[in-house]
Amino acid sequence: MKRGKVIFLMAMAMVVSMSGCGSSGTTTANSSGTTSSSDNTKKVDNENQDSNKAEENELTVWCWDPAFNIYAMEQAGEIYKKDHPDFVLNVVETPWEDIQTKLTTAATSGNLDTLPDIMLMQDNAFQKNQMSYPEAFTDLTDSKIDFSQFAGGKLGYSTVDGKNYGVPFDNGAVIACYRTDVLKEAGYTVDDFTDITWSQYIEKGKDVLAKTGKPLLSMQAGESDLIMMMLQSAGSSLFDAEGNANIVNNDVLKEVMQVYTELVKSGVMVEVNDWDQYVGSITNSTVAGTINGCWIMASIQTSADQSGNWAITNMPKLEKASNATNYSSNGGSSWAVTSNCKNVELAEDFLASTFAGSVEFYETILPSSGALATYLPAADSKVYGEPQEFFGGEAVYSVITDFAGKVPSNNTGVYYYEARDAVATAITNVVAGADIDSELQAAESTVNFAMGK
Repeated sequence: MKRGKVIFLMAMAMVVSMSGCGSSGTTTANSSGTTSSSDNTKKVDNENQDSNKAEENELTVWCWDPAFNIYAMEQAGEIYKKDHPDFVLNVVETPWEDIQTKLTTAATSGNLDTLPDIMLMQDNAFQKNQMSYPEAFTDLTDSKIDFSQFAGGKLGYSTVDGKNYGVPFDNGAVIACYRTDVLKEAGYTVDDFTDITWSQYIEKGKDVLAKTGKPLLSMQAGESDLIMMMLQSAGSSLFDAEGNANIVNNDVLKEVMQVYTELVKSGVMVEVNDWDQYVGSITNSTVAGTINGCWIMASIQTSADQSGNWAITNMPKLEKASNATNYSSNGGSSWAVTSNCKNVELAEDFLASTFAGSVEFYETILPSSGALATYLPAADSKVYGEPQEFFGGEAVYSVITDFAGKVPSNNTGVYYYEARDAVATAITNVVAGADIDSELQAAESTVNFAMGK
């Protein structure tokens, strides 16, 4: 380790300048605490060998969120260490914004040795970073990692030109959550909202609103999360296969914006100002449900008095889109091995043995963190199959893992966030009465400008 080497060199300087002075190294001094010059030379060789051996079995990881990502990585380290007792894992808490900044700085300066062995990437930024800084990422395609065991939609985020650069982690599969007591008041069950279209959702939503006074859904105004979820559910994207903006002539996007506008105008969906208001609308019973990544369950469960009155199912699908499904994704992250990794073989084996190969690992982290896998074999786990009282006794974790396996892939591209923002502006204007075609043209022009076209 670097710190150990610095301490060692300082000790050497003291030995040279203070002949006969005893060494104070805690792991290298002999029983008497003193060495001669010749003994010290032997100690140097031994320590260098020990240090090199330690580094061969050591990995440093950057990730954020102590209760979720960091906890999961530490547990992975413990599981791997059972069969590899010399393994050392250094997990450094690093906010996502800092990872992005450090990666950009390292790549643009050409100083990649500042990067860790492994780092966590937000899924929506993975392709952008790999395409912008390909020299910073290790191609994992031909490693011992079995990528066929992951949901295709999730895997697509870290795949560039048919090559795998990331190991999927947390599940962002979209779920539709409903208050079963509110649905019952209106004469419905969650089955009535399973495998339905958006037109059916709006029709039933109007009825629920009329009978209970509660909208089915809430979303943050000016955000494009629901737009992107609907778009991906049909396997569509804001970019084509060549990375060009695909907005003006995107019939799926146009249908999505029409559905979104109808949701708002019908009163079935209410727009709120910020995230806190969004979560509050769910937990204080303002709305009768929500549609989002499965991680929203953690917020829902903060209202203990609602336990047993929630159920989940799949999201509505588009009607005109030829590839429409009832499945999508929102959020999530994947692990990348950097080109600065000192032992790529170790990193690959570690990931293959834990995040990409151990049902036991996912069973371990689920109860404490709620971290759901996109590793498909976990769906058959007994832990994932346990009924959850809060959600009416349903085995929701197994259901969500099944959903994840049905999510269509999505091409995010380099300018994903710029495109999202442009579409968010467009839908805000359309809801206010602007023409859809004009707004799509303006959005594509904005993205093209950002791309230098």
